Amino acid sequence: MQLYNTLSAEERAQLIDEAGKERLTLSFYAYAKIEDPKKFRDELFIAWNALDALGRIYVANEGINAQMSVPADQFEAFRNTLEVYDFMRGIRLNVAVEQDNHSFLKLTIKVRHKIVADGLNDKTFDVTNKGIHLKAQEFNNMLEDPNTIVVDFRNHYESEVGHFEGAITPDVENFRESLPIINEQLQDFKEDKNLLMYCTGGIRCEKASAYFKHQGFKNVYQLEGGIIEYTRQIKEENIESKFIGKNFVFDHRLGERITDDIISQCHQCGKPCDNHTNCANDACHLLFIQCDECKEAMENTCSTECLETIHLPWEEQVALRKGLQVGNKVFRKGKSDALKFKNSGDMSTQPLGKVTIKPETKDIRQKIKVKKTLIGKAEHYYSKSKIAQFLIENKELSIGDKVLISGPTTGEQEVIITQIYANGVPCETAKVGDQITFELPFRVRLSDKLYKIV
Repeated sequence: MQLYNTLSAEERAQLIDEAGKERLTLSFYAYAKIEDPKKFRDELFIAWNALDALGRIYVANEGINAQMSVPADQFEAFRNTLEVYDFMRGIRLNVAVEQDNHSFLKLTIKVRHKIVADGLNDKTFDVTNKGIHLKAQEFNNMLEDPNTIVVDFRNHYESEVGHFEGAITPDVENFRESLPIINEQLQDFKEDKNLLMYCTGGIRCEKASAYFKHQGFKNVYQLEGGIIEYTRQIKEENIESKFIGKNFVFDHRLGERITDDIISQCHQCGKPCDNHTNCANDACHLLFIQCDECKEAMENTCSTECLETIHLPWEEQVALRKGLQVGNKVFRKGKSDALKFKNSGDMSTQPLGKVTIKPETKDIRQKIKVKKTLIGKAEHYYSKSKIAQFLIENKELSIGDKVLISGPTTGEQEVIITQIYANGVPCETAKVGDQITFELPFRVRLSDKLYKIV
């Protein structure tokens, strides 16, 4: 029986586009005692694969932590797969504020020692003795109390683009680093202060609140459902947002806009910006903040070294990576010395700018407005001449057709074809199997796909 992915991310994206159905990005978690995580994992894969549910899921003896993309018309069927298990009956599903049909392109369910790497020995304290859960308005009210200390239990690259007013934002790269740091900083406030904590979806605070109660903190509270649920409540109930900026998310989107405030800077030029990107050099892949101007000038790279590397022939790039220990650089999440305007720890809530064009929030009930068909893939990269070369693999392409060129670095660019060379000869229509070239006002990469807009 198939218990693994058989399609690449590109093939899955094509099927999603051809299906023409909207998808929901959502997340959930549950702490529970699971005797056989491997068996549990296999059961979930079989059930979810049948529904075309995708995502990144961790299961362990202590529970489940999931971020997923589910077809909207299969939402109730998906919920039913959770109701089979007693500990997930009635579980809250945090639906994303902004939707993207390509947020996840594979179904990956991994068995781990823990569903969140917290570095704690759960046998030393009662993990069920958690803090008091607060809804959005209750959370806002407690923020106004001068006797309250609010702590962000996310990582520095998350809090840098958005956080609650007055929050302590630890300069850490992972959850387990933050626990001893916060415990040390707040030793003098165990008895008389309200310890108010939050994270993205609530899962980190479930464990952190129990840990801090074990450490002797008397008044421990946590934001129910995290920032995701907070955002849903403030929108539905017309509550003032005390969260400023953008909520970092761990899928293709890398962020959801909560308010129009921009509180962070482009790491390369210092311009107000809160858009994360990954360096286009596969040997680096550093996560950092980059504005549109620097993205164009640096071609989605974090340094001149990486910029030079991506222009080398692919074989040379692969050869340069052999034997290199690139892991530390890849996962340092914006800590590279090449970034001159990086910030972390003790973040300000003073806006540096405002979003001028608000991102469109999709209504899941609306029909998709743009339909496209994958017809080819990039075959060569001309670094200076801006000539695109594609192989036509499906259907035909004619002068006058409107196309979409899409890729992780290129983004999504729509153009109208004004001329085509097929196999080196000018033509009106290119057919399946033709190698075509045409001019573009931007550069394409080998990872780019060519779609015809229909």
